[in-house]
Amino acid sequence: MPLLGLLPRRAWASLLSQLLRPPCASCTGAVRCQSQVAEAVLTSQLKAHQEKPNFIIKTPKGTRDLSPQHMVVREKILDLVISCFKRHGAKGMDTPAFELKETLTEKYGEDSGLMYDLKDQGGELLSLRYDLTVPFARYLAMNKVKKMKRYHVGKVWRRESPTIVQGRYREFCQCDFDIAGQFDPMIPDAECLKIMCEILSGLQLGDFLIKMAWKDVRHEMVVKKGLAPEVADRIGDYVQCHGGVSLVEQMFQDPRLSQNKQALEGLGDLKLLFEYLTLFGIADKISFDLSLARGLDYYTGVIYEAVLLQTPTQAGEEPLNVGSVAAGGRYDGLVGMFDPKGHKVPCVGLSIGVERIFYIVEQRMKTKGEKVRTTETQVFVATPQKNFLQERLKLIAELWDSGIKAEMLYKNNPKLLTQLHYCESTGIPLVVIIGEQELKEGVIKIRSVASREEVAIKRENFVAEIQKRLSES
Repeated sequence: MPLLGLLPRRAWASLLSQLLRPPCASCTGAVRCQSQVAEAVLTSQLKAHQEKPNFIIKTPKGTRDLSPQHMVVREKILDLVISCFKRHGAKGMDTPAFELKETLTEKYGEDSGLMYDLKDQGGELLSLRYDLTVPFARYLAMNKVKKMKRYHVGKVWRRESPTIVQGRYREFCQCDFDIAGQFDPMIPDAECLKIMCEILSGLQLGDFLIKMAWKDVRHEMVVKKGLAPEVADRIGDYVQCHGGVSLVEQMFQDPRLSQNKQALEGLGDLKLLFEYLTLFGIADKISFDLSLARGLDYYTGVIYEAVLLQTPTQAGEEPLNVGSVAAGGRYDGLVGMFDPKGHKVPCVGLSIGVERIFYIVEQRMKTKGEKVRTTETQVFVATPQKNFLQERLKLIAELWDSGIKAEMLYKNNPKLLTQLHYCESTGIPLVVIIGEQELKEGVIKIRSVASREEVAIKRENFVAEIQKRLSES
């Protein structure tokens, strides 16, 4: 049937008149004759053709393609993030891209309206995952897991107005680290803050500060410690000044606070946290902030966000405003929402804003004019003469079998200059050359692309020589 589109206009008219004849007398009930089927197909094709005269090829709003250059940068960022998670003992895991809609609803508060709902498929109402935290809590409850330290890297979807110029998308990647389980106070919390500092320092994005929301600290003191609201507000007077260790010490010296048992208990937790942060060497990176607010409803304790104090910019440009680049907090009640008996598993975690970080790194590379190698090829197999495809295939197979990243041109008789230009343009450091003279003498020439120096190595030793050079580079 697709071949109909190739028919001349007169043939179309003739065929159409035949296909649109009244149904034959033998057509009864649910059975349709061939002419009726053909008519339906043809009508559909004509309609589709008429409706797409100005079809535009584009990515959906709030999404993007990632070129090979983009992927190199992204993978470097993800490698650094994941290696940090593993260094702290986290196990990797994954969950489905979509969950039952009832699993996700009422977990995000006002943000629930931003979920992508899917059509009924197989009798289940589904939604694309909004973040990686709620699926993790569902996993813990479903599998009755009481303790776990995990990391998760995956895509999530949010139906919001995207601001792509600032690294905000409808489809984006999240990198999460979480500690689930009942532990002594503030130790897991301090480690999460330490991880956040390690990653942001390793990415070399510039100076940053991690802010802790006072409103959540106040709520925890009033609800969990039984602190009188007026006493908590007295502490808040101090917090308005911003600060960390010194601020906590200052509050301990206040006679109105030091004589209140509940206030001392709350301040004790804060002091304990900052003691751990001091031992980790990051206390100067943490500050209270009255303005900090998170939209998600499942947080139950202290929340925090990391913001950059300065971002790379070109001369005369305004600083890039990308918001927070990492965030997290404690959500002790979320797992209990999925447990039939309401059993709670205390949790604390963090999420790295990969898209925003990627945007910053991308802008910095543009400013510096940095070029990106899109492959990791180490060796190129070349020949200066015709009819040497078989010899090149033998050499490249030896390199691959030895774990060396190698390439060659897919031509029987490529020109040597074309092969060498390819190596220079793609940044391949070494070339192995095989020709009539090399074959006759039982050697292989190894050429340095940068210096253009060549050396002849015995055929049986060329792989070892290349491995040696690669290990020294």
